[in-house]
Amino acid sequence: MKNAVNDGVWSGTWVARRLGVELEGDEHLTDLLGMALRRNPKRAHLLVSHVLGKHVPQSPAVVHGHGVRLGHRVRALLGDAEAARAVVLGYAETATGLGHSVADGLALAPYLHSTRRPVAGVTPAGGFEESHSHATSHLLLPEDPALLAGDGPLVLVDDEFSTGNTVLNTIRELHARHPRRRYVVVALVDMRSAEDAARLDRFAAEIGARVDLVAAASGTVRLPEGVLEKGQALVAEHERADAVPGAVPGGEVSRVELGWPAGLPDGGRHGFTPAHRARLEAALPGMAARIADALPEGARRVLVLGFEELMYAPLRLAAELERTVPAEVRYSTTTRSPVLAVDDPGYAIRTRLAFPAHDDPADGPGERYAYNVAGAGFDTVVAVVDSAADTPALHAPDGLLARLAAHAPHVLLAVVPAHEPHLPERPAMLPEPLRGPAFSSYAPEEVGWLLQDLSGVSLEAPTEEREEAVQNGGAHYAESLPVEYQPSERYQALFHAALETSADRIARAVGVVTETVLTERGGTPVLVSLARAGTPVGVLMRRWAEQRYGTELPHYAVSIVRGRGIDANALRWLAAHHDPRDVVFVDGWTGKGAITRELAAAIQEFERAEGVTGFDPEIAVLADPGSCVRTYGTRDDFLIPSACLNSTVSGLISRTVLRADLVGPDDFHGAKFYRELADADVSVAFLDAVSARFAEVRDEVDAAVKELPAEDRTPTWEGWRAVERISEEYGIHDVNLVKPGVGETTRVLLRRVPWKILAKAGAGADLDHVRLLAEQRGVPVEEVDDLPYTCVGLIHPKYTRGATGADGRAVNV
Repeated sequence: MKNAVNDGVWSGTWVARRLGVELEGDEHLTDLLGMALRRNPKRAHLLVSHVLGKHVPQSPAVVHGHGVRLGHRVRALLGDAEAARAVVLGYAETATGLGHSVADGLALAPYLHSTRRPVAGVTPAGGFEESHSHATSHLLLPEDPALLAGDGPLVLVDDEFSTGNTVLNTIRELHARHPRRRYVVVALVDMRSAEDAARLDRFAAEIGARVDLVAAASGTVRLPEGVLEKGQALVAEHERADAVPGAVPGGEVSRVELGWPAGLPDGGRHGFTPAHRARLEAALPGMAARIADALPEGARRVLVLGFEELMYAPLRLAAELERTVPAEVRYSTTTRSPVLAVDDPGYAIRTRLAFPAHDDPADGPGERYAYNVAGAGFDTVVAVVDSAADTPALHAPDGLLARLAAHAPHVLLAVVPAHEPHLPERPAMLPEPLRGPAFSSYAPEEVGWLLQDLSGVSLEAPTEEREEAVQNGGAHYAESLPVEYQPSERYQALFHAALETSADRIARAVGVVTETVLTERGGTPVLVSLARAGTPVGVLMRRWAEQRYGTELPHYAVSIVRGRGIDANALRWLAAHHDPRDVVFVDGWTGKGAITRELAAAIQEFERAEGVTGFDPEIAVLADPGSCVRTYGTRDDFLIPSACLNSTVSGLISRTVLRADLVGPDDFHGAKFYRELADADVSVAFLDAVSARFAEVRDEVDAAVKELPAEDRTPTWEGWRAVERISEEYGIHDVNLVKPGVGETTRVLLRRVPWKILAKAGAGADLDHVRLLAEQRGVPVEEVDDLPYTCVGLIHPKYTRGATGADGRAVNV
């Protein structure tokens, strides 16, 4: 497939010949794409669009036109009625302008693009990961929280549809919050394999939605074996020559005032409606005229250069300028993406300008790039940035403006006001913590619950229904509650026997973790348990400090939800009442470390959004069999009896609940108090049995704590690696369905649809209750010789209610 793009040579030739990469597909695919090499350890090649306006300067009419035509096709596919109910979502940073242009073609729908720029006070309406990207985390920050809450079609726009992973991650995340019947995926090029296409079809069937695809062209990239290593070697070989052509000194830099309409958003970061589009259309001629008046006399070749996610406003300004001046106008933008430059007509990225980031990015300083600008013969560059990026770094001697001025005689700076979303006023005061006996069977001084009481709401659903909804993306596990398991007499007897035999062991672990916290954190720590499993441990740690030292440690319980993070309102309350540096987060045990990672990410996001620092995301746990934390009582995987039961060993409190119709942006997460289960409650009995052994184990605890400084407590994350291995060996391919350790396995049997249990060969009484529960639910227990945990619970990997027997029990596969 040949096409004249650069000096009569297709701009993918250089990469294709050296890596053996083949581009196959529609006849005009190479009109749209060239190739370059990434400086990225995850993927060797980069498909470079000729019509996106990111890496390759292009006529703005061509760039906008491609998006508008795709939007016309989407409108024809949906029909006007459904198009008016739709929302268009573009991907940062590369497709923000394309998504905007598709929304222009659709005409009837609002637009939002993902962003990597958090905004203090704006609560994310979602987020997802882009696994192959150089910068993976995307946030969705609509000014109007209802923008993504409807059930109309969602139109997802990306420049390139390669594997479909990013789109699947997005739909899975948003469908769990707001299910829809229809999604439309839009891309300039569809480069998926047949296997990836089939995967999207299966996913659509699983969630019961229609997913259509609209693309300008389709094809496939054929990659030979070892292409990643060969690409990295090529990058290393050519990086030394990755330089720009000779610069012309002393280009002139001046500023042009656009007259941007007051209150008009600069783009779709927080939402852009058809009414906003109409205002922009009316203002464009005047703004373009101001740029035209500022151009030097006789300007022949002009580049309008946008800024990372700010693609649409510069694009529309460039298109209007192109219509009104005799000069040749081209458009492209700066980017975060590190790409090798090779000055060869068969290579898509001929030159590279590097400069420091100039918008104080949340992920810290770093290099940014402008490609194919140097040496391209532009006599004027119009740099368009938003006001958040008009910083001293932009104007520094090594900044973007200076770099441009070294390669163009004239540089104009145009600044668009960065839109500041209107934030609703937050209530001045959050409610005080809930305490027993009004909420929980714990004594009021033992723990304060930073939760709201949802006891009057019906939230329970059968386990099988919950599992099916969670796995097909129709619901998040925190939006409902499992029906409370009521233990048989035989199971209760097992619990009491286990408590009798393990109370000493638990007391030692409580003592070690408490003494470690008191020694290393100093002062008076504020214990903050992760509800619900962490709460009994936090109470026991508080009792240890009180019994031994007469110190009454403050203790609270807060909600953390996998995939949603920690309750930010609870953190706000804690920050208002305590020094965040005194807070110690507490949990029962680690499995593979998912909550450890979740807490670290959530604290980082909270600090960015709120400007409150000092919270330490390190978790103190009773048992750390996964080797995920530094502060623990033991790293043995043994039976902690509080894992054997649900609410009846946790103060009669349910799991925490996070559902949009029940928990508002200024509310604590919710939970239920099962007062009606008081006759079966063993919460205080469990605490009393363990704390009664504190005096007996004190000498052992002191000896163990004395040895801690000599131990290497650095987390090895061996549990996570084991889970990944088990997930692949058993064909599950989802680490979230592998629950390692006695505690997590017990939870699988009590609350999920178990598939099978892996038990370490020779495991003894620690697994008596697991074997009993497995027998009751018809779940096979398979003994394994080299298991790093005492046991591992596997959730049914492809669960539907049809995957269970007629009696509703898990099938034996």
